[in-house]
Amino acid sequence: MHPFFNRTAPIRGLAWRRTAAALGVLCAAPLAWSQHVLTQATAEQFARTSFPEYLQFVALPSESSKAADIVRNADWLTQAFAKRGFATRQLPNEGKPLVYAELPARKATAATKTVLFYMHFDAQPVTPSEWKTEPWTPTLRLRDAAGQWQTLPLEQLQSTPFNPEWRVFARASADDKAPIVMFLAAIDALRAAQVDPAMHIKVLLDSEEEKGSPRLHLVMQDNQTLLQSDGLIVYDGAMPPSNEPSINFGNRGSMQLDLTVFGPMSAQHSGVYGNVIPNPAQRLASLLAGMKDEDGKVVLPGFYDRISLTDAERAQVEASSQPAAAILKRLGIAALEPTVRSPLLAMQFPSLDILGLSAGQVGTKAANAIPAAATASLNIRTVPETPPQRMHTLVRQYVQSRGYHLIEGETPTAEERSRYDKLARLGVIAYPSSASAARVPMESALAQWTLQGVRAPRGKDPEKIRMWGSTLPMSGAVDVLKQSYIVVPLVNADNNQHGPDENMRMGNYVEGIRTIASMLTTPLP
Repeated sequence: MHPFFNRTAPIRGLAWRRTAAALGVLCAAPLAWSQHVLTQATAEQFARTSFPEYLQFVALPSESSKAADIVRNADWLTQAFAKRGFATRQLPNEGKPLVYAELPARKATAATKTVLFYMHFDAQPVTPSEWKTEPWTPTLRLRDAAGQWQTLPLEQLQSTPFNPEWRVFARASADDKAPIVMFLAAIDALRAAQVDPAMHIKVLLDSEEEKGSPRLHLVMQDNQTLLQSDGLIVYDGAMPPSNEPSINFGNRGSMQLDLTVFGPMSAQHSGVYGNVIPNPAQRLASLLAGMKDEDGKVVLPGFYDRISLTDAERAQVEASSQPAAAILKRLGIAALEPTVRSPLLAMQFPSLDILGLSAGQVGTKAANAIPAAATASLNIRTVPETPPQRMHTLVRQYVQSRGYHLIEGETPTAEERSRYDKLARLGVIAYPSSASAARVPMESALAQWTLQGVRAPRGKDPEKIRMWGSTLPMSGAVDVLKQSYIVVPLVNADNNQHGPDENMRMGNYVEGIRTIASMLTTPLP
């Protein structure tokens, strides 16, 4: 381990009001705090103080599938939050514990509200050969005048002046370990400035978000009282390409359905049986083609029912949309779907897409045989007005309307094969933590509080996104805790999360500390 990782800032004692010196921070200059907004200089100071912990944390491998690594990360987090005076515990999750931390308001009254902050510490898998740096060894880099990345010594993070364009490369450096350490640094800054948070703080740190958090809803069921709050804030995701502040007031849900059409019990010679027996691949293709028209609109009866946007909502969404031309160029396509007026407006509605098809082989591996079965994996993105159970029912009804008998087992029985001409199976690939969508009205108290907290540090309104197309594993919050959530992205748009050479821009790291500190000191009405 690089020796720099060991120089963690000492934070001793649990009392809230400590001097900056007791926190082990560099305090040659007095802490600056104006109307509960942390100044740029002070945020940079506390960023430097937090960097050793940040680098140490990022250096801990944390792939979702590796339980031993998840436990090491959970232990690290439990200690880090406990050092700041939080009451901490690990919530059981089949060997991959979540971490819970709680900090009561010091001067609580009947009007004091509770906010639950959600982040995750697990990471996407890595293929080291695809990286230019070691995935689990944090590396500091900076672009030179020619636009090439140059590696710098990690000690330079402590140098003056601070360079916002420094970047730390490592897996999970941005998604989502940076916001966690930003949160800790914001707490340190509040303590040093002797400023109390304006709410009772609860923190939930997820260990399997990158796998869809398959058991998060169960953890929430087991800890409903513990996790109750007046508002849920998610620190995850990237800021817009402009790198300006933004807030997502909603996210679509996601569910996968696997549709299989059955033919003969085994693949049969296409010369002998072509034009003689039904081909399941052809039948599946026909089923899929009937789900949408040529303009890309889903034609399943009732698919878009119950959805209504006011003129004001439509105007707000369209004003926030990324220009179509930028998407076409970036993706290398000639046109969007014909029905799309704006990309973000399309995300306000449910969608249905084919994720993959399987039936026999292709190319040089293709056999002259009619396949025994054909399968398509379908993805449905839900919105609050279209719950997953309803969408599943609509697909079932459509398949049945085309004359198919839907079997319950993995394969048809002999009796089913002799009785029904058209046989299919519709299996749900369960994502119970991510199937339901959520959206918070922008005029709600939680939304207005979030806007105020995010606006304060830079003095400008954040971009307001009514509902983003991606999905978070928050069905547990929606269905179990009966609580919607708001997403506040903090990391740079070009962080390469989920891909090689993931990185965190240090200018975003500093601004993230300022944003979190601002939100923690803004009273929730």
